[in-house]
Amino acid sequence: MEQAEAALVEHYPRLVRIAYLVLPPALGRNRRVLTAHAVVQRSLPRNRTAATPDDGYAYVRGRVLRQALDAGRRPRRAVWPRRAQLPPLLPQVWGLRLFPRSGGADELALDQRLSALSGGARAAFVLRGLELLPDTDVRRLLSAAGIEDPHAALVEADGIGTEGVTLLESPEYDPCSLQARPTDLLRRRRHARAALTGVAALAVCGALLGLPGDGWGAKGAAAPSYARNSAAEAALDPAKVLRVPENAWRNSARTDFSVWPTRGALARDGELLRRALAVWAGPGSSVRVSSTPATPVGPPMGPAQLLYAGEVDRARVVLLYDGLRIARYAEPRTGTGPVALDFARVDGAAADTAPGAAPATYALVAGRTDGNVRYLTAPWVGATAVRDLLDPAGDARPLRRGADGVTDPLPMPGDTPECGAWDALEVTESGKGGANGGGGVRLLSDLGELTPARLTSGPPSAPVDVSGGAARGAWARTACLLPAVRSHGVRTVNSWQYASQRLPESSGDARWVCTRAETWRGSENRVLAQFQPPAAKTGAPKPGAIAARGSDSSACGAREPRVLAGVLWKSRGGRWYVLAAGSDEFRSVRTTGGVTGDARGPLLAVAAKPGDRAELDGLLADGTRVGSLR
Repeated sequence: MEQAEAALVEHYPRLVRIAYLVLPPALGRNRRVLTAHAVVQRSLPRNRTAATPDDGYAYVRGRVLRQALDAGRRPRRAVWPRRAQLPPLLPQVWGLRLFPRSGGADELALDQRLSALSGGARAAFVLRGLELLPDTDVRRLLSAAGIEDPHAALVEADGIGTEGVTLLESPEYDPCSLQARPTDLLRRRRHARAALTGVAALAVCGALLGLPGDGWGAKGAAAPSYARNSAAEAALDPAKVLRVPENAWRNSARTDFSVWPTRGALARDGELLRRALAVWAGPGSSVRVSSTPATPVGPPMGPAQLLYAGEVDRARVVLLYDGLRIARYAEPRTGTGPVALDFARVDGAAADTAPGAAPATYALVAGRTDGNVRYLTAPWVGATAVRDLLDPAGDARPLRRGADGVTDPLPMPGDTPECGAWDALEVTESGKGGANGGGGVRLLSDLGELTPARLTSGPPSAPVDVSGGAARGAWARTACLLPAVRSHGVRTVNSWQYASQRLPESSGDARWVCTRAETWRGSENRVLAQFQPPAAKTGAPKPGAIAARGSDSSACGAREPRVLAGVLWKSRGGRWYVLAAGSDEFRSVRTTGGVTGDARGPLLAVAAKPGDRAELDGLLADGTRVGSLR
């Protein structure tokens, strides 16, 4: 017992690395880290009198290997799962996700090759490369750990080659040197509120059930439970999901999700569909549920339409549509792991050449893995490409799609604090029987939800798709501000240059840009007014400064396009000014408070001092005085 404990303490980092490498990558990096530590910490003998070999390290290593292999085996229905197949009780970290430091392209390639191996082959490769054991010892250890054919595992491990052995000591596979990031803070807050609401509801229900009479009791007017309701039972039946033929959209007057065909290699997998529908009807406590704001997450009213079912990266994915929402179900492709259920509101969506007429239905997010995103495209999309919004003069890069309409992965935009690139999805409508005659080019950006947002440019009364050099140039200094509207249920984002201003002291011309993000629910729209000083002649374009922002505001919209904003600006000569600009509706602008001044027309520049605070307002043609955006 003492030898085993001493070996575990002395070689703890090495044992945890072995467990991490043998565990199935489908668990995810955070789960693998916690499971690897749990496996090693559970590897001591069960009691102090247990017979152990003289080599305590070999004993502990064998126990670690067996548990890591058990964790990768799929639990069988008729057999009680082994402890290693269940999520670890300890250690647990609340509110944080832990993962090793990322390596380079070689480590990523090795990780992908290891994920394709069986558990026994991974263990053979690690014992050879990390422990430097001969094949005879490897076969003996694998047999003791429950591998039925150790020789086959060694042959499978030979397929990786020897070039990856040196990478096993890389920080990519060190679960003792970790990085920490927060979990989804907004989702955590929603769960806490939901828990408090549930406790209150249970208390009310208990009080009502205790009341006498025919109120909310067994003989009341309540309908049968969900599983006994005929419409609900139909919604749970995989045989009754709605399937649309491949070419139905070509002859349909509609251009929404209701005419998307059923696609995917697993569209006939009844067990997968049954699990997806059951989780949608009643997600368990282990299911990770997310939704766009104000989107109901309850079960469907009847049979849903199946859009897609197939394997996307390391997950099995099912996309369903019930006329109001898109529901995405995802489960691990191999092994056990967390199940995800995501909802997005898409009511009123239709493909249309007029960007302001309706939300777009050109693509849905099929999966996100390792900083990349894949899309399922609409049947009327003829071509897909990737365009970096920060490189307006660059060409779009072709993006391949599979026969099922799922694209190759492209980097998630804004995934790094530096914002060195913003890759958007560019889709071109099919020229043969397309929804709008074909040929239209649309630009879509991932904002962290199931439905990418459609990007447009121009005045709110007549926005256009971002397809020309001028529009792309304007978006180059706006794209890095899009994280301000991420995960907010945004369907379209329009960027509009509403004014141009000659700066004092011959400092060039500045642009004033209003960016409006419209949501699916029609409320809580986000508006940003930007001040863009003259751009540098070389280097990447720098984003504009946010001069003002508003929530649930009608400014910069089709009904009320006017906008007024101002900034405190320092010239190259070191002097300070209050600058303000309004749209064409303003006949004059003034500033009061710490700085006073006025100007005819929509532009104003008044000398100021550092730290001055000014109040802006403007006069419209009808004599109405309007304040600045806030």
